[in-house]
Amino acid sequence: MRNVADLPLHGGHVPPWLAQRMRKLTRLVLILAVEEYGTKGLLERLSDPVWFQAFNNVIGMDWDSSGSTTVTAGMIKDALWREELGVKAAGGKGKKSRATPEELKTIAEIYDLDPTPYVRTSRLVAKVDTVALQTGYQLYHHVFFLDEEGNWAVIQQGMNEAERMARRFHWFDAEVFTLDPHKGIAGLKREFALNTVSNEARKYQKTLLDIIQEKPVKIERELESLKAIARGYRPLVYYKPRDVDEKTLIQKYESLGKLELNRRALEFARELSVNNYEELLLLKGLGPSTLRALSLVLELVYDVHPSWKDPVTHPPDPFKFTYAVGGKDRVPFPVERGTYDELISFLEKLVEKNLQEKALVRNVTKITKNWKFPEEEKRAT
Repeated sequence: MRNVADLPLHGGHVPPWLAQRMRKLTRLVLILAVEEYGTKGLLERLSDPVWFQAFNNVIGMDWDSSGSTTVTAGMIKDALWREELGVKAAGGKGKKSRATPEELKTIAEIYDLDPTPYVRTSRLVAKVDTVALQTGYQLYHHVFFLDEEGNWAVIQQGMNEAERMARRFHWFDAEVFTLDPHKGIAGLKREFALNTVSNEARKYQKTLLDIIQEKPVKIERELESLKAIARGYRPLVYYKPRDVDEKTLIQKYESLGKLELNRRALEFARELSVNNYEELLLLKGLGPSTLRALSLVLELVYDVHPSWKDPVTHPPDPFKFTYAVGGKDRVPFPVERGTYDELISFLEKLVEKNLQEKALVRNVTKITKNWKFPEEEKRAT
């Protein structure tokens, strides 16, 4: 996980005159990106939070708005379905995200792929970012990109309702979904996060798979004993892990939500003899509250710990993003319609050019690649 930015909830909507231009520009950028990097290269870039944010700024969205994800991803999805570039997208915001499995089946049929692994991947990445990694954000947006070669990327976003802040999760062709699997996470680094997919959580995952083979009633008794300890009671026999403040630890868990076990899910896991963490996460009924409860039991009864490090590494930087035509909310300056139309016209002509002419344009971009904006002229947006 390498690239991050936090996104506050913004109101308002994209006006029709701007949305029309955004759709045109999005299509042109995607065509040129696939020509230059191929479909896999496009997916790699969409899964890079900084590149995706730059794309968002180029079409005129705000750098720090939660809507930058939903609007930009929606524009990209629409363009990929209208233009045959060898890659398409499924899902979206709210109800549209629940249509992802069926849309993936349609895409797989178009590209002659087996949809089963991609439908499973879609479910699994959603479970990781709601259950296995808990930072107080509830997912409400999920877009799955799939190309004709079977490469995939996912962009999903969660909202912290209390703080009205969003966090964006980026995935690309992960082979292991349970050990530092993200390409990047866009969000402010929090004081702590329940992170059971960290490389540091290998022992935790193994022990958890052993514990769920116990009878659910035993795990429930242990959880209730721990809750009683938090209220000030002490059992007659209690082996306290060294250097652990039980009350503080339990409060940390409760700050993320309720501690409630789903007995049916635990019974199901036991019956199936689940033996890997991916299978456990995919179990119906295994939600955030159940994993929190299991984690607390592991920490205070078995002295085995998840990671509490928030896997964010790059805080938002208002100087990092450059606007080509302005911002929707007039930040850092109003969208300049004339400039926008000139840009669209230039790119439309570029798309029509032959390879030799396009190579000339690429050479121009190389010349300016290492140019840096003067420090004294920088101002935050």
